[in-house]
Amino acid sequence: MSSIENTTICAPATLPGTGAISLLRVSGPDCLAIADQVIRLRKGTLAEAAGYSLHFGEIVDEAGLVDEVLVSVFRAPRSYTGEDMVEISCHASAYIVERILSLLCQAGASPAEPGEFTRRAFLNGKMDLSQAEAVADVIASDSRSAHRLAMNQMKGGYSAELGRIRDELLHLASLMELELDFSEEDVEFADRSELSRLLDKAIDRCTTLADSFRVGDALKNGIPTAIVGAPNSGKSTLLNALCGHDRAIVSPIAGTTRDTIEETCVIDGLLFRFIDTAGIRQSDEAIERLGIERSYQALARSRVALAVLDLSRPDDELLEGMKEMIQRMSDAPKSDPASPSSVDFASVGSRVDIASVGSRLDRTYASEKPELVIILNKADLEPSAVRIADLKDRLKALAPDADMLVMSLLGSSECREADARNLAAPKTGTPGRSTAPADAQAPLAVDDLLALKRLLGSRFKALADRTDTLVTNLRHANALREAAAALIRTRDGLAARIPTDLCCTDLREALHHLGAITGTITTQDVLNNIFSRFCIGK
Repeated sequence: MSSIENTTICAPATLPGTGAISLLRVSGPDCLAIADQVIRLRKGTLAEAAGYSLHFGEIVDEAGLVDEVLVSVFRAPRSYTGEDMVEISCHASAYIVERILSLLCQAGASPAEPGEFTRRAFLNGKMDLSQAEAVADVIASDSRSAHRLAMNQMKGGYSAELGRIRDELLHLASLMELELDFSEEDVEFADRSELSRLLDKAIDRCTTLADSFRVGDALKNGIPTAIVGAPNSGKSTLLNALCGHDRAIVSPIAGTTRDTIEETCVIDGLLFRFIDTAGIRQSDEAIERLGIERSYQALARSRVALAVLDLSRPDDELLEGMKEMIQRMSDAPKSDPASPSSVDFASVGSRVDIASVGSRLDRTYASEKPELVIILNKADLEPSAVRIADLKDRLKALAPDADMLVMSLLGSSECREADARNLAAPKTGTPGRSTAPADAQAPLAVDDLLALKRLLGSRFKALADRTDTLVTNLRHANALREAAAALIRTRDGLAARIPTDLCCTDLREALHHLGAITGTITTQDVLNNIFSRFCIGK
């Protein structure tokens, strides 16, 4: 263990001032002695206390009483970090927290670095590296599905799956290495067809896990849902209504949105990442053309496309726009150099640094078109049910698998109320609106949104209910692809009767990549990169 791990560290595990109580952590070989210098118990000392015990104490400085605290004592190795550990519960005053930390540091503790408690838990064998990374995912989870995935990984379900693959490969490696010891006798300890079958099974499992990254990443970071359509069709209004506040500017001026705007929303336990885009149309203005191109890029990267059509426009115009959009969904390259959650595995056989975060797109992601939902908006401006039914039939011919909703996405609550009153009242030609029959009713925006949310929730319910192992970490997906590539080389080498020692080299490389996921094999740079993303106190 390095000198860093031999020190005693302290940090707040909760944000001061955000509740009634704050929790401070102290971990390391001297944590009990240091805490005894700062905390005065009514009876005995913390150094004498048993593990898993709770004690009342006071913290006093030169100015007097700082706070009354409760102190939890954990003894190595039965603690979160695997070391002796103390947790101090105090009042959540920012001053109190700062003062206690200052007294602990004066007594010999050092401020903890981001993720240092979990790093020590990993180094002390309390969890493997994939479980340690899941700790950060549990903290960051903001939907039921993301929480379930992170908890499964933290509890070791994912590690157990990798362990089974690794055990099978170790068995293969031992047979092949044994043959090397008897190479002069030309002895084979395993049937080549059986080795090939076992390698095929391992390759398939590694590839399946790597391919699951697209689903796992969507559940963890939000299902990318692009809102696309012509200018002033209601895209920004839809985004604002979905997220419940004015996230995007809504204006009757066409082309208000020039760039993509993102906001998240949890629907039926799933996190959706809605992406409002620039209105799609022909334009000679350079900035607007750039925004439109970004709209198509967002469409290509999305898992769901919400195509908003303005019923106040002619049918031929709407149909022509949908044709181009569907064509773009099929043809556009799904590349996003700026996306931190995308990686290109096209050259699956190449050796790359698994610690580096790729900026290219998985081929499995590019092979699927987004699911299309067509929203016929501004239905309150078009009272003709015959026209809407005919338009839906023509759209269905263009996109037979698309869902369709007829909606009236109105702006602010004041606008909704005014429009509802206008549509319910007899019409004499309201400026700016089509004349509707006296009994026409404006579909309430809240009902429209509920219908859309129900549709999205039902479409992806199967994702939320999945119980198989899903990869949610780009580093892991990359390592699994590299492991699969090395196993393919091993299998092909055996089939081509390449010398066993060369095949063993590729097999050991596959084991190396799998070990890098759980931390069986790792480097200091990888650890620093992983734990630097954690919050202080964890």
